[in-house]
Amino acid sequence: MNSKYISSITRNAIICALYIVITILGYPLSFNALQFRFSEILILLCFFRKDYIVGVSLGCAIANLLSTLGLFDVLFGTIATILSCLVIMFCKQLAVACVFPVVFNAFIVGAELYFILAEPFWISVGWVALGEFVVMVIGYIIFMCIKKQKSFFTKTLGATQNLDFKW
Repeated sequence: MNSKYISSITRNAIICALYIVITILGYPLSFNALQFRFSEILILLCFFRKDYIVGVSLGCAIANLLSTLGLFDVLFGTIATILSCLVIMFCKQLAVACVFPVVFNAFIVGAELYFILAEPFWISVGWVALGEFVVMVIGYIIFMCIKKQKSFFTKTLGATQNLDFKW
């Protein structure tokens, strides 16, 4: 088996596990309308390496098994994550990449709360957007603070794109 392939599987397994653990550690904040799911910061890894969509999406699906919305959240929450990752993979600016998880989660999870829990649609969209926005801002700040650590991006993350990213 190719060492690049094994490395990719290993990196994605670690990201998947991190997503699950971070979600569980922040359990009270990870679910419901106003959620601060800090594991969502990992979505931004797709900005640096496209194949991280696998680890992030699988981690999201497994973590969502803990949701009070059950399999609905596994399906729709994971769809929001996959869509976010797909768009982020092709972004050239980190700030722009941060917008997509906010939008996709706000409308998909907001609709989920509306249809399953009969929560008011626009209020649900707003609360989900607010929580995701806060998490994306934190993620943006983290990546901007470590931007000059090229070895982190190349060696630790195995980044293959956007190494000279701008705001």
